[in-house]
Amino acid sequence: MGSVLRLQNVSVTFDSQVVLRSVNLDIKSGEAFVIIGPSGQGKTTLLKTLSGLVTPQNGEVFIEQNQWSTLSSKDKLPLLKKMGILFQKNALFDSLTCIENICFPLRETTRLSEWEITKKAESFLDAVGIPHARDLYPDEISGGMQKRLGIARALALDPQIIFYDDPTAGLDPITSKKIITLIKTLQQQNNSTIVAVTNDMNRAYQMADRIAMVVNEEVIITGSPKETENHADPRVRQFVRGLLEGPLTALDPV
Repeated sequence: MGSVLRLQNVSVTFDSQVVLRSVNLDIKSGEAFVIIGPSGQGKTTLLKTLSGLVTPQNGEVFIEQNQWSTLSSKDKLPLLKKMGILFQKNALFDSLTCIENICFPLRETTRLSEWEITKKAESFLDAVGIPHARDLYPDEISGGMQKRLGIARALALDPQIIFYDDPTAGLDPITSKKIITLIKTLQQQNNSTIVAVTNDMNRAYQMADRIAMVVNEEVIITGSPKETENHADPRVRQFVRGLLEGPLTALDPV
């Protein structure tokens, strides 16, 4: 498997506050890479840096071997079309129905006919298990269904790299497990690469091929779920086991 995302000596600073320092990271094609860590330590910043949404102060971001900072807007466009993002709050259009939420990016970025767009949107509603919500608005469906709709819209352009920012936030344990099962099923069907942020270790273990923890401006590659569960670093051990005492207890969120 070749590298699709790479950070080379990357540092990110906001208002003189260092969030990430000298990060080196390589994510392979077809991998499910999960980012964990205490709140406020930079998990979402890492995800946005990998996707090109955040520009580092130092170091380089490579997407499919392309050095992101050197590309023109025109050259970035085909790479952006290969990526999909599910934001933590889903970022759905409240004024559009469920099917219209999925149709919107298809209308904006493809040359498909209106009939083809509608059929494709319907197929994605079916794939995520909410075809009955076709003509409902986001505020008329549950949080779990909104998450499914967000996934459908993120996948509508058939991205090869998909970023999920806390895809099970605010969901009950059963719905959370179903959402991750859906994410993994769609990944396997499309042979896509996943980068996901979560605070839920059960879901991290369910989803990940490999896990990294963001803490103290570092990105610690903790390895497979089994390797993460038995990791020697006391910060990792405290976090994954939910221990009240340890080096993370005194952390201030950045």
